[in-house]
Amino acid sequence: PELSEEPPAEMVKMTKSKTFQAYLPNCHRTYSCIHCRAHLANHDELISKAINVEQFLLFFFRVNVGCGPAEERVLLTGLHAVADIYCENCKTTLGWKYEHAFESSQKYKEGKFIIELAHMIKDNGWE
Repeated sequence: PELSEEPPAEMVKMTKSKTFQAYLPNCHRTYSCIHCRAHLANHDELISKAINVEQFLLFFFRVNVGCGPAEERVLLTGLHAVADIYCENCKTTLGWKYEHAFESSQKYKEGKFIIELAHMIKDNGWE
């Protein structure tokens, strides 16, 4: 089944009176931009943390993230078409989005987002 890139409406509170484009509910453990604290992703949407010795996290769902143009890059897992992603609030480059995987074993990454741990902080309910 094809998965939508759009978050479920009940998970994101859109607001015009705040700085960020979207806020994740306080009841969810979230990852935020370490530079400006804009919400980036819900912990429940984490797909894998076993990528590249845990320097990065792979997500399906994200908020407050912009996407640049796609380009082909050779990564550790082969050739991919990827687009840099950045925080919509502070414009810091956070990681990349997998647009296309050329290796059949890597197709599961298409449409997913890699966010570098160095640019994230844990918010809301972490112990």
